[in-house]
Amino acid sequence: MDHLPTPAAPLAVSYAGETVWLLPERALWWPAQRVLWIADLHLGKAATYRALGQPVPGGTTRENLARLSALVLHYRPAQLVFLGDFLHAAQARTDSVLAALAQWRGQHPEPDCTLVRGNHDSRAGDPPASLGIRVVDEPWLIGPFAACHHPQQHASHSVIAGHLHPALLLRGRGHDRLRLPCFSLETGLAILPAFGEFTGGWTLAPQLGRRLYPVGGQAVWQLPEA
Repeated sequence: MDHLPTPAAPLAVSYAGETVWLLPERALWWPAQRVLWIADLHLGKAATYRALGQPVPGGTTRENLARLSALVLHYRPAQLVFLGDFLHAAQARTDSVLAALAQWRGQHPEPDCTLVRGNHDSRAGDPPASLGIRVVDEPWLIGPFAACHHPQQHASHSVIAGHLHPALLLRGRGHDRLRLPCFSLETGLAILPAFGEFTGGWTLAPQLGRRLYPVGGQAVWQLPEA
């Protein structure tokens, strides 16, 4: 718990008639109900690759959980909603990953936690019951929102989803290119960037009615609409 990063300044935006905060830590905060939304943790992804014989570095699970701890300690959420892909694969269920998860939950027993199953969860299996995480299928309704893993439209609620790991490609003079994770908001659909490290991303193109908010340099900012 020592030397946790200090959360950076958020960007407040309006969505579904509510004020939500886009966090530079690649998460979303709904202050009115004290709900913290996290998409695509992919815990144990590096362990999965190592199990397949790929020489990738370790420590990403503890880094991800340390970042999550910093947000929980700063915002003190009443609810923590995971928008799918909590564990990366069945190979991610190593003793070290499960021990790190148990330690994290022991340090933060207060938030009511819900996991909306994603495509990786169907292969990895649900988190251990000892973690006290409610597991549901999409869509899971909470206030004006439908918590989903896959981006979609809902008949009565505004969707908050993950899955795509959205990113934005910025081009500058001299053929400079910079690819950054981003939030994507449009009518009825908000897509969060992947919270987990070592997850990659899907480049979204600007289009009419879509607001893109790149994340970088400990800040979130809005690009002009297309």
